[in-house]
Amino acid sequence: MVALEQVLDVLAESLDGALPINELNEEAPLLGAIPELDSMAIVGIITSIEERFGIIFDDDELDAEMFETVGTLRNQIVSKMEN
Repeated sequence: MVALEQVLDVLAESLDGALPINELNEEAPLLGAIPELDSMAIVGIITSIEERFGIIFDDDELDAEMFETVGTLRNQIVSKMEN
């Protein structure tokens, strides 16, 4: 199981501390709510997730819904790890 804290760590590292991590929970919005979360940041987050959790996302698995909230991102990681 992937802990919420692990996902928050990846986000914090990828966004160079631009997020108030201690204020985020699973319902915290990501895409559209955080100015620093642009296309380049998303590429970095995906790369960090793949390296940290030993998974690979196919292009067709990546969409905006994955980055809707911290919880949806966590759920995608968990789902990928279970496959």
